[in-house]
Amino acid sequence: MTPTYDPINGTPALSTMTWFGDSPLTEQNCSVLAFSQPPPSPDVLADMFQPRSLVDKAKMNAGWLDSSRSLMEQSIQEDEQLQLRFKYYTFFDLNPKYDAVRINQLYEQARWAVLLEEIDCTEEEMLIFAALQYHISKLSQCAEIQDFATKSEVDEVEAALSSLEVTLEGGKADNTLEDITDIPKLADYLKLFRPKKLMLKACKQYWFVFKDTSIAYFKNKELEQGEPIEKLNLRGCEIVPDVNVSGRKFGIKLLIPVADGMNEVYLRCDHEDQYARWMAACILASKGKTMADSSYQPEVISILSFLKMKNRNSSPLVASSLENMDMNPECLVSPCCAKKHKSKQLAARILEAHHNVAQMPLVEAKLQFIQAWQSLPEFGSTTTLSDLKEAKKMTSLGVAYNRLIRIDAVTGIPVTTWRFANMKQWNVNWEIRQVAIEFDQNVSIAFTCLSADCKIVHEYIGGYIFLSTRSKDQNETLDEDLFHKLTGGQD
Repeated sequence: MTPTYDPINGTPALSTMTWFGDSPLTEQNCSVLAFSQPPPSPDVLADMFQPRSLVDKAKMNAGWLDSSRSLMEQSIQEDEQLQLRFKYYTFFDLNPKYDAVRINQLYEQARWAVLLEEIDCTEEEMLIFAALQYHISKLSQCAEIQDFATKSEVDEVEAALSSLEVTLEGGKADNTLEDITDIPKLADYLKLFRPKKLMLKACKQYWFVFKDTSIAYFKNKELEQGEPIEKLNLRGCEIVPDVNVSGRKFGIKLLIPVADGMNEVYLRCDHEDQYARWMAACILASKGKTMADSSYQPEVISILSFLKMKNRNSSPLVASSLENMDMNPECLVSPCCAKKHKSKQLAARILEAHHNVAQMPLVEAKLQFIQAWQSLPEFGSTTTLSDLKEAKKMTSLGVAYNRLIRIDAVTGIPVTTWRFANMKQWNVNWEIRQVAIEFDQNVSIAFTCLSADCKIVHEYIGGYIFLSTRSKDQNETLDEDLFHKLTGGQD
């Protein structure tokens, strides 16, 4: 296609949007794909398939079409409906100015995943999702076009130049860059406990010091200069929020990879600010970054804004809004959540949550919904039923963007985790449809897919590894040998 340019600002139009018209692309005529559909009725929602177990989730992930064959070859007929989804959960930064369609597609996928309980969330989180849906629906129905780019982005180079300019003039910048040679650290009293079988060990308070990508803890502050009780290296670990704002519970669940699985550690913070700082540091450390990284402060602000959304503030405005209520609350939550509460009670709780997001513009609300979806513990894990060679019975295998997870098919509890970073090689035996993977420390697994074609799982693993490698540096190019290693030697 010939490039189409926006006549106002001269930026190239997205090729996805140019399919829908020959006229130059503007916000007024861009595409219906940039705007979300109204909430479904409760009857429609109740009739749709909802996975009740890992087996059901595994069946859903078997429906992907083969990208190497045409639709006709796969028995797709005219007038049939296909569902478009992002297959991999590692995606680059979204720009509100240019990615309106992509943001809306991700929002729709996240919305249906929550409504149909494809991904588990707490009741508090469900109310946040409902409030955001209600807000987005109201804004989408407005005739006024939202301004997708209200904030100017300042990159690190511009910030550095501004800082240098002010310094040379003898002043001091309001937003100076930190000295990157001085790695910041966190130090505070936190509570720690480790889960034990059939019981939870009581919380115990220690003095914690976070520096670089590791956490060390001591009996008290005075012993900080000595040998720590334990030092936890968070590079490559899993970070799961364990938060209940109304119950004043601010916990961080750390899943640290070890040779035989995952070492599970819980940290408990006292308040929101402490939780936001330590959670942001843990998230960056899991990616191999320190608190000196420019993304640390935005991460802290993002976590605090999400916690603020969870605060439920009852006010007289909620009571008055109920009188003029224009929502059907059963459309905004999953059927299971709707059954637990009466309609007016549910509407009141949604309006309380909506009070915290009522000032957000349309695209920012969608980005907040996507971010909340990403923060759920089960986000990014695709489930398949497999016949693992080492297991005596059928097992469930989860494929995430950075690891494979063996899950008990009955209880849903993760049993073993193998990380892509520790993968030495892998290949597919197409004759017996078996995937074999070799990890470090002489660990190897082999499995046959039962709920899906082997090619689907092959694409999942290959695609996730490729995306994980590319996400380190978007400008990095892979040499031929590395590419064949990542794709298992398959074209």
